[in-house]
Amino acid sequence: MGNVGFTPLVEEYRGGVLENVHYGAITIVDENGKVLYSAGDPEHMTFLRSAAKPFQAIPAMKRKIDEVYGLTGHETALFAASHRGEAFHIDALEMMLQKTGIEEEMLHCCATYPLNEDAKAERHRAHEAKRRIFHNCSGKHTGMIALAKHMGWDEHTYYDPEHPLQKEIVQTLAYIAEVPEASIPQGVDGCGLPIFALPLHKIAYSFLKLACPDLIEDAETRDAAARMAKLMNEYPDMIADTRFVCSELLKDPNLAAKGGAKGVYGIGLRKERLGISLKVSDGSEQVWPCIIATILERLGYDNQDTIDRLYKLVPNAIVNDGGTLVGERKPVFQLKA
Repeated sequence: MGNVGFTPLVEEYRGGVLENVHYGAITIVDENGKVLYSAGDPEHMTFLRSAAKPFQAIPAMKRKIDEVYGLTGHETALFAASHRGEAFHIDALEMMLQKTGIEEEMLHCCATYPLNEDAKAERHRAHEAKRRIFHNCSGKHTGMIALAKHMGWDEHTYYDPEHPLQKEIVQTLAYIAEVPEASIPQGVDGCGLPIFALPLHKIAYSFLKLACPDLIEDAETRDAAARMAKLMNEYPDMIADTRFVCSELLKDPNLAAKGGAKGVYGIGLRKERLGISLKVSDGSEQVWPCIIATILERLGYDNQDTIDRLYKLVPNAIVNDGGTLVGERKPVFQLKA
């Protein structure tokens, strides 16, 4: 089938020779959900993967699970996190388990080591075994079990697609994205939870509503989305880590942002009232900064610090292992109205 619905987004050169091309699609929508600009197919059906986490947290935020168990803001932010397992993440997760009375073995995500290389090395040096709370999705799982416990639902099957929690999550996403629930394809995410797909323009629209919750008619859902988004901005390093795209974007109070596995990303812009989604077809996350910074530049985004942080994270200049400049990364997409 090839790259159906995709277009070249980024080219990488080494010694002046084209070495690699990253294909994908980008969609930008307004507050009516209308596609303003796109590269590739806005209808491309895309699993949200971890970009779904802010929406998966809405049922817990509706019941104010943070207040029920006395969780702090930085602990509650982990409901929507793909944390990279730094020490401060693990300390917060252990406190969450203690406050909620949840046993670590109840988490359905597998035992693993942290994604952050330094954090992983620390655990290896200490001869520590793999743990479930080292998994980047453990905050989301803890929040879900805490909600099931509070609601009197089965805590041990919270990950089952037929569980009332998972059914409510799909209903919530359908409501926010304004699509029929039956039209949402479902699969199983890396952490074992149900995950769902939407067309790219609906992912963009959902992130716009996360950024601008006044677009959500239902008061409870609106308040829950607003509280989750606020926590993500207040505690950006809890959402990923101190050197990752999500955390760098969330330091900007004008943005609601979250990425997911296999190259999917969603961003909502509050002041501009725009939603952005993108998918890199080869799943690369390394080119996210190049693509997102370029989109913001072309939209005339006025917070240069945010753009600069993205380029600092992954420069367009390509260097080898010894730090020598050997090539460059170029955005090549056009945003067509």
